[in-house]
Amino acid sequence: MNASAPGNAERHPLAARFVAGPYVSAPDNAEQRLGDWLSELEPAQSAAIGALLQHPNARDILRGIAEFSPYLFDLVRADAARLVRLLSCDPEPHLASLIENTGDAVWSASGEADVVHLLRRMKAEAALLIALCDIGGVWPVMRVTAALTDLAVASVQMALRFLLRHETARGRIGASDPERPEVGCGLIVLAMGKMGAGELNYSSDIDLIVFFDRNATSLVEDIEPQPFFVRLTQAMARLLQQRTGDGYVFRVDLRLRPDPASTQVAISTEAALHYYEREGRTWERAAMIKARPCAGDLAAGEALVGEIAPFVWRKHLDFAALADVHDMKRQMQTFRGQSEIAVEGHNVKVGRGGIREIEFFAQTQQLIAGGRHPELRVRPTLAALDVLAGSNWITYEARDELTAAYEFLRRVEHRLQMVADEQTHSLPDDPEAVGRFANFFGYASRDAFARDLIGHLNIVQGHYSRLFEGDPAGSAKLPDVDYAAGPEDQRLLDHLLALGFKKPAMVATTVQQWLTGDYRALRVEATRSAFVEFVPGLIDGLAHAEEPDNAVTAFDSFLQALQRGGRLISLLSQNPDLVALVALILGAAPRLGDMLARQPQIMDGLIDPRFFGAMPDRKELSERLATTLKDADSYEDFLDRLRLFGQESLFLIGTRILSGTVSAQQASTAFADVAEGIVHTVHGLVTDQFAGQYGKIRDQETAIIAMGRLGSREMTASSDLDLILLYDYDHEQPDSNGERSLHGAQYFARFTQRLISAFTTRTNYGVLYEIDMRLRPSGRAGPLASRLDSFADYQEREAWTWEHMALTRARVISASPAFRAKIEDVIRAVLTRPRDPAATAADVADMRRAIAQEKGEDDVWDLKYAAGGIVDIDFIAQYLQLAHAADKPDILNVATAAVLDNAARLGVLAQSDAEVLRAAARLYHDLTQILRLCVSDRFNPATAGEDLLRVMARAGDTPDFSTLEARLRETQAEVRRVFTAVVG
Repeated sequence: MNASAPGNAERHPLAARFVAGPYVSAPDNAEQRLGDWLSELEPAQSAAIGALLQHPNARDILRGIAEFSPYLFDLVRADAARLVRLLSCDPEPHLASLIENTGDAVWSASGEADVVHLLRRMKAEAALLIALCDIGGVWPVMRVTAALTDLAVASVQMALRFLLRHETARGRIGASDPERPEVGCGLIVLAMGKMGAGELNYSSDIDLIVFFDRNATSLVEDIEPQPFFVRLTQAMARLLQQRTGDGYVFRVDLRLRPDPASTQVAISTEAALHYYEREGRTWERAAMIKARPCAGDLAAGEALVGEIAPFVWRKHLDFAALADVHDMKRQMQTFRGQSEIAVEGHNVKVGRGGIREIEFFAQTQQLIAGGRHPELRVRPTLAALDVLAGSNWITYEARDELTAAYEFLRRVEHRLQMVADEQTHSLPDDPEAVGRFANFFGYASRDAFARDLIGHLNIVQGHYSRLFEGDPAGSAKLPDVDYAAGPEDQRLLDHLLALGFKKPAMVATTVQQWLTGDYRALRVEATRSAFVEFVPGLIDGLAHAEEPDNAVTAFDSFLQALQRGGRLISLLSQNPDLVALVALILGAAPRLGDMLARQPQIMDGLIDPRFFGAMPDRKELSERLATTLKDADSYEDFLDRLRLFGQESLFLIGTRILSGTVSAQQASTAFADVAEGIVHTVHGLVTDQFAGQYGKIRDQETAIIAMGRLGSREMTASSDLDLILLYDYDHEQPDSNGERSLHGAQYFARFTQRLISAFTTRTNYGVLYEIDMRLRPSGRAGPLASRLDSFADYQEREAWTWEHMALTRARVISASPAFRAKIEDVIRAVLTRPRDPAATAADVADMRRAIAQEKGEDDVWDLKYAAGGIVDIDFIAQYLQLAHAADKPDILNVATAAVLDNAARLGVLAQSDAEVLRAAARLYHDLTQILRLCVSDRFNPATAGEDLLRVMARAGDTPDFSTLEARLRETQAEVRRVFTAVVG
């Protein structure tokens, strides 16, 4: 942190120890950027850096940072003296000295402002040092994770010790040793997850649980423990995560505590132990494997971990423990039988074959046997694999392969996060961007990187799948049982119990009804025979659902509603791995289940090998749609095929959402691509059909403009289509040339009605989309279609602010290229005209208040209208565009997330506020996709099924629903704060 920090530079300069580096694909450009910066420095500094870059690999590392990592290059350019210091140091003692010196400075700091600055200065220097050691191959990846963890632990300790010293000085704490106020203070900070295991990633949050022992504190007599320690915890988190001009130290997540939706951020040890004893769940057992006291009263922390141990480590390998293991497996986001592993867009943490599967592989076996084998109670993942191999739980070959994969994937994860200091785990979505990342990672090409990545992912998936094939205890391998025997047959009940059903009598009764009852779908003898043969596989598949008993009930309801069963039963019997996926659909998304019961053929897409690969783009969707429609022999057949294509697409995208194999953003884009392709097709069909009846007007043009969620490509499964139709023609010859001639405006009004009818007419396959055209000029009072010059004039002279807000999402989705360009010019002219920011903000705020009065804003689960919900974020983005587009037209974009990025880049939105809004938008979209898929009315957690709550928690990246609700409330409060600051 300062020039005096020891580093043994003469003996071990870091610049001389680099053995690897990025593959610089554009060395001239990177050298230019590096050279431009060096030329701006003092000659002595430039010469010192130039000399250090003479060492092998050193210059390539700096070039690679300049080319691939905006975050690291900013750190490099921010302090040339720091770079010289780091390249000249021995990294091990330098990092230790940096932490020690900062700790001394923080302890003696006069106030919080100094502490905030000192901690962030330490983080910046350590972040650059650790990145250089990682990129240059100086440290192996697990030394990198250990260094990051040491930094995090020291940061928490420094912040807490400063606060305790401050409270001691104020007379609130009677510390026995004022130089060590944490000893005996009664406050315990447990590091969880990767921090607890010493495995932090480069841009990781830190997961902490804060406890206090109200009977063993050093508080003076009149201080109440709970409010005191809650305030202290909040102050500690603020010191670490508040963003300033110097950045932040670590983002702090306190939501792994018991029941976070209803407990304070610091919880008493008594309440915690009671909770773990009575209500603790499987994921909390797994989380506690890695729990480690990291700050506060460390001796009391070790004692608490010992008291929690019986909850984590069960004495016997009994049925309850096995059920816990199965429950953990069911909560994973992947399903067996999905063999395709992608490169583009793949999430190396939670995707198939990723880091999470390696961790789960180890943790599961630790939970099974750690009670009887204490040697398995280790925190680091690789140490757990080593002990498992030494104890003959796994082979040494499995250990070595999983270790190699884990180290490779962790290095990929780190390099992804070094690009922009974001906690991302996903590779870019397109091959060119993956190629650039591969270069940053040291590979010469995308394909070379992909070969190694896929090799590791397949190995991990293979070991993970083999671990869970069949029943771990072998209890499922009983002699054949009579599934028609009913609940009186004890052997059947034992078999169902062993498979994991908690209500075997109910399941036995239901299966008996399937085999002996009168279900319409099973009346054909061939179908019934196939079903009887399939029942054992069906029961095994349902046993792998997240809630097996509920899955049986849902499948029974589905079977009763099914009209024709032969094809579907044949498909499932040939693809038994789909049964658990269908059970999830039936249990969590009745809407999709009803669709499947009415149209079983939409299931076909699930067995397409492409189903779990990358989402199809617009070109591929257009080709599939053309194939679907090419044999249509009538207009009615054409409409039916369109509807079937739309329903199958909705079903497949919805299933991908439920199974966790696409992100909300990918699903939004896919829904929009499907809708856009269908709109374009219908537009062309109706144009030709209408011209056959009424002819055409000279030089006629029509265009469909997408507004709302289709315009911004943020659609859900239940989105209407908000559309505007614009037209133009030769004004001198306004009549059509058909036998039944129509005049100008009348022609296009009737054309628009025909277009709407094509979408909304109910056929044998239902309705295609509901159409909403209220965003047209003058709304319901205006004509259905508008001439382009009238539209431009209305937007210029009459439109309200809210109409221009809506126009920020306008996107031409079907038109000739020339007419499209004219419309886009009109829209851009409207959005970029000068406006009074204060007046615009007042209009936006008034509209938000009006919506709140009409719709309410107090229900946190009304994600759209809640205070701090989706509307707040949308309105912020729309306001920023209207207020600043005249001077900064680059801010314009139809997508909210892109607008926020543009606004932050252009300096009209604080980076910290942009980060809050981006994270909130992702959370809201993740949850909205699930709710629109699964719930038709207002969502009520009290009446929602367990399947849905579990899927929602997974979508929100939280371990359970209670944690999700706590996260949602915190997020909405932050968004409303930003809305008030930006708009008013």
